[in-house]
Formats: sequence, structure tokens, C-alpha cells
Amino acid sequence: GIPTYNFAVVVDDLTLGVTHVIRGDDHISNTPRQLTIYEALGEAPPVFAHMPLMLSKDRTKLSKRKGALPLSEYRRRGYLPHSLVNYLARLGWSHGDQEIFTLEELIQYFSLEQVGKAPGVHDEEKLLWLNSHYLKETPDQELADLLAPFLARIGITPPPADHLAKVAGTLKTRVKTLVEMAHAARFYFRDPRPYEPEGAEKFLTSAALPLLAAMEQALEEVPDLSEATLTDLLKNLAAQAGVKVVALAQPVRVALTGRTASPSLTEVIALLGREESRRRLAAAREYIESMAKRG
Repeated sequence: GIPTYNFAVVVDDLTLGVTHVIRGDDHISNTPRQLTIYEALGEAPPVFAHMPLMLSKDRTKLSKRKGALPLSEYRRRGYLPHSLVNYLARLGWSHGDQEIFTLEELIQYFSLEQVGKAPGVHDEEKLLWLNSHYLKETPDQELADLLAPFLARIGITPPPADHLAKVAGTLKTRVKTLVEMAHAARFYFRDPRPYEPEGAEKFLTSAALPLLAAMEQALEEVPDLSEATLTDLLKNLAAQAGVKVVALAQPVRVALTGRTASPSLTEVIALLGREESRRRLAAAREYIESMAKRG
């Protein structure tokens, strides 16, 4: 007494004026039944094509109950639209050995004749690789707009767009998702303490006290915070202290960012600004002195 799937889908497609049906090859068994219904109704059928299914790594079918995520979840995890389009287009289809495609190229090159019969296997690492590529290629200003809601999600009020674009530009080669970028950007807007334990233990030592003090003083006197000026400042301070630049840079890096790895110090100092950089250097010296008193 109720219409079955095959009858209902034919009526639906006719009502909507559907001309082409492209679907998973698990529907191949339904196609002859639907063609028979079109014939019985005296209607011309649409063009049918069947794509290989997307499988999980264990080569079982992806479904909403196993392995598959809604698009909204990929957005929440910090993937870019370009990455997903490129990734999905390449599952079961190829154009030579090319991996990266613009939307215009996909429109130009994609054809059903080049779709393979073997199912595509979902590879999260490849999707991350594509996303990191598109993050690097996205203009800083556009990236700032994308990053802002991810900062807000972790409780950081996004700064003006121009400033945020500079922040994003320092991080986009170092992360794979917008979620990672937001967390990597935290030190620009929040005090870096508590310091990364390994970094503090290795670099925030009594030997670093005169280096941090010299850097703090030099930042008060330096005429500007351009890359050239700051690069020369680091070289000159290291030479005066009789150490390699890295021996100066790493304690300063931990003091400013809380971490042993960060964008270049010249970029970090320029974005933090003179006074905030000096404040963090002073705080690191206080930390070293307090640790020394504890023994």
C-alpha cells in the first residue's frame, strides 16, 4: 500500500526534471528496475552513471555509522573548502599524475570516462596534506577571515583584520588545519606562561639571564622593529656575548612564545611589539631567578 523506493525515486526525478543521475555503484542493481518503470510510464529516462564507492582504510564501506563525517564536521575541524573539493574529486578519478587542481581545472578536466572502477580509499593523511597546501596558498587577508572564528572558539577576541593577517602569515606554513593555527597563534594574544617544560628546563637557565637582560635593553633602544634591524640586533648581541645566535635566540624564543619552536623571532617581536616583548623577557628573567631560589 506504499510506494517502494524504486517507484518513488523515478516519480521524484521526473517531477524535478532530473536529466543525469550520478551515484554510487551500490545502486547498479536498482538501475534496471528504474529503467523499467520509466518505460512503463512512457517517459525518457535520465542518463545514469555509477561511481566507485569510498571505502575506509580497512576497505569497508564508509557510512554515517562508520568512519564518515558530515561536511560541517570537516569545517569545524579547520579544513578549507578547496581541500575537500580537490580531495573528493581525486577519489576514483585521475588526470595523469596531477594531485593539486584549481576549481577551474577540475571543471575543465573532469569527465566520467576517466573515473576508475576501483573504489577510492579514504586517507586522512592525504586530506591533511592537501589542507596544509591550501593553507600555504591562501592569501593572508583571506586566511585571517577564516581564522577569526577559530580564535573566538578558544576564547580569544580576534584582533583587527590587518594584524590578524600578519599573524596568519607567520603560521600558515607550520600547521595543517585552522584549528592547529588558532592554537599555534595563542601566544600572540595570551601570556606564554606556563612555559613548555622541556624548553624552560633547557633554555631558561641562569646562563640565559644576561642574554635576556641584554635583549630587553636592546629592544628599548632599537630604532624600529623591521626584519633587517632585528636580524642585525640578534647577531650583534650574540657576538658581544661570545655565543652563537641560536644560543641567544632559543632563550628569547621560549621567553616570548613559551615554546622551543615558533615563527622567526624577527616576525614574533615585530607582531608582539616593543613593550610586550620587553615585558615577556622581564617575566622570563623573574622566572629564572625564582627557580634558582627554589634550588
